[in-house]
Amino acid sequence: MRYAAIITKEGRRELAEFTDCPGCQTFAEPDERILDNAREALEGWLESHLARGLVPPRPSKRAPKLRGRVLWVAVPAKLGVKLVLRWARQEAGLTQAELAKRAGVSQPMIAKLEHPDHNPTLETLEKVAHALGSRLDVTMTRIQDEHAAH
Repeated sequence: MRYAAIITKEGRRELAEFTDCPGCQTFAEPDERILDNAREALEGWLESHLARGLVPPRPSKRAPKLRGRVLWVAVPAKLGVKLVLRWARQEAGLTQAELAKRAGVSQPMIAKLEHPDHNPTLETLEKVAHALGSRLDVTMTRIQDEHAAH
């Protein structure tokens, strides 16, 4: 999973803006890598939304056609799992308590699964996926140069 950042020049600095995540932006000074700053800004923005119980937007499949170059920023797997779980629960129209009952776990466990600081077990994730009518798939993807514009 990855989000597109539009990179533009602001004087000597580079600005990264995530159009899928309103208000998520960061700068990089000439001696900094914009990718590092963009990754940190995106992760912080997504984690803060999850921690407040909000449903962050899904990333667009295509980069917006705006002025600037596109930088694709990958979401770490631990955070990606929380996002996918939150989106699936929302799409199913379930509360945390309803999902917990279906999965045979406690409501506080569902809350932990959706919180950015918790590290769930695969066993628990499989139970919850099954309760959502899904299965948990694990894939490994070759790392691509995140600086490449697509």
